[in-house]
Amino acid sequence: MIEDEASARAFVLNLGGVEALTRLERLVELLHAENDRQNLVSKASLPQVWRRHIADSAQLLLHVPRETSPVPWLDLGTGAGFPGLVIAAMQPDWDVRLIESRKRRVEWLQRAASDLDLKNCRVIGARLEDVESVDAGVISARAFAPMVKLLALSQRFSTEETLWLLPKGRSAEHELGQLAPSLRRMFHVEQSQTDPASGIVIGRGVGKRGTE
Repeated sequence: MIEDEASARAFVLNLGGVEALTRLERLVELLHAENDRQNLVSKASLPQVWRRHIADSAQLLLHVPRETSPVPWLDLGTGAGFPGLVIAAMQPDWDVRLIESRKRRVEWLQRAASDLDLKNCRVIGARLEDVESVDAGVISARAFAPMVKLLALSQRFSTEETLWLLPKGRSAEHELGQLAPSLRRMFHVEQSQTDPASGIVIGRGVGKRGTE
């Protein structure tokens, strides 16, 4: 379990190496500065930014099997950039697309991606309903919408092989239980490494029309 800032930084270093850690250190600097201008994350979480936001995002990489094609990686409702910016910073060869509709968030994401020289990272400033359909390798969403709504909006990006990685905090089991049985069996919950009470909903096999 990742319990503090030191263990969070060590986790990121072990998972992504020195270059990834350096990029993420810069991201943390940018986040602190921008959070004074707009409320990207709660101020109470900033003293634990490595555990609460960086490592919490990076841990999703542990659930991507080697045989999975992770591109494009679609991060829905990216907001402050978690997990999308972290994934792009740790995997600079992957095609990572951040979808966010709020103008000020979009501007922040674009500035951060440019500052970190993330040429693999594409910021799509649009409502999800208006984004062109594409077959995703991975779909992530940290705090975008409850699962029922999330699947209704984003299932068109999914193939039978798409991997869904959905950090749902303490509501993971509850949200999974709200799905129709035909969809529920395609997902399971893994415990978060940054909070023993939080879960990550993981799934595969959700085609474009599901299994209604």
